[in-house]
Amino acid sequence: MHYNSPVERTTPHSDAVRLIRFAAFLWLGYLIVLALVSQSFPAHPYTNLIYYGSLGGIALLCLGLAYWRWLQARLRRAFIPLIVAIVTVMPLLVNHLVGLLSPLGPRFTTPESSILAVFPFLFIGLLLVAWQYKWPYILLVILGIAGVNLGIVWSSAPPGTPPFWGWLVITLIQTVIFLAVGFSISYLMSRLRRQQQSLEAANIRLTHYASTLEQLATTRERNRLARELHDTLAHTLSGLSVQLETLKAYWDVDPKAASSILDKSLAAARSGLKETRRALQALRASPLDDLGLALAITTLAKESAQRANLKLELSITDDIPTLSPDVEQCVYRVAQEAITNVVSHAGAKRLAVRLESAGGKVTLAVKDDGAGFDMEKVDKATHFGLTGMREHVQLVGGELNIITKPGTGTTVRLTV
Repeated sequence: MHYNSPVERTTPHSDAVRLIRFAAFLWLGYLIVLALVSQSFPAHPYTNLIYYGSLGGIALLCLGLAYWRWLQARLRRAFIPLIVAIVTVMPLLVNHLVGLLSPLGPRFTTPESSILAVFPFLFIGLLLVAWQYKWPYILLVILGIAGVNLGIVWSSAPPGTPPFWGWLVITLIQTVIFLAVGFSISYLMSRLRRQQQSLEAANIRLTHYASTLEQLATTRERNRLARELHDTLAHTLSGLSVQLETLKAYWDVDPKAASSILDKSLAAARSGLKETRRALQALRASPLDDLGLALAITTLAKESAQRANLKLELSITDDIPTLSPDVEQCVYRVAQEAITNVVSHAGAKRLAVRLESAGGKVTLAVKDDGAGFDMEKVDKATHFGLTGMREHVQLVGGELNIITKPGTGTTVRLTV
């Protein structure tokens, strides 16, 4: 058996960590491209090396932290805020400090160029916050980025000068973009969280519903067992009890009659035992395990028709597909209940059983020429067989149709 290590179990925000790793590799590739473009202008190459090396160091730092599971486990919820602080504050400081190291600053000397170089860092930081936290935290990070930008601009360019106004305009545009993107992501994430909560609630309700259906099916099977035992064992024992009472009364008065009653009692006991075994075996539906669906229904129909002296019309195709166990159990149970009703209650002379597969559907039809009944007058509370069939069919998403009228026979059709 495989167990995860404690560090792997306590690592937070695994999806966010994977995003950080992916973003760090993208940052490195992005900075390499910018450095190559910058190197096409030969002025101040060392300044460009320091600038892009510093930004690349930030990317490598985030990449290392994203793979440092021990630190992630120790920081837990503070890990993501640490990454956000690194990718939002440090690139802005690099822009400012490299400008102090060289009067011309990096090769891209305009405010637009400097913002372009650090924009991926700031955007990933915003994305992480919008993914993990709610709108107030997103707004706080956006305003924090704007505040750091404005502080750097105020300290490096006198107010009213063209560089100051250029940085101010770029900062405002960046803030507006971040607000729009942050709000959009926050809105989508809130919708996603609500949908996830709805799905979780629906899953809980579905679990309860499935449990309820299972309990109902178990209850119906118990009722069916009680009915089968009542029709076999209870009747046999009741008749046997009456015969034994008669035997007791005749024992000393008429030994010959008592002997005849004893023989009848023994025959009734054997017959009851045979019927009880047959009922219990049918309840287990063991033929499905031994014979498969088609052969199990064939055997059931032949044995039932022979026992009730019915003329059997059997039509079972050879192309029945392999079905899941619950569907096979449903089809067999419906066939068993329908055939049992024909034998026990219909008073029929003919029994027709058909099982076929066509168009991705399996169809079972059990038809007789017996007395039939009025569906509108059927008391569902007492006709457990019909109720049990419907419950079996509902569990597998099938369709059950019962066509009958008094004096015209009955047709039970199941489609799965």
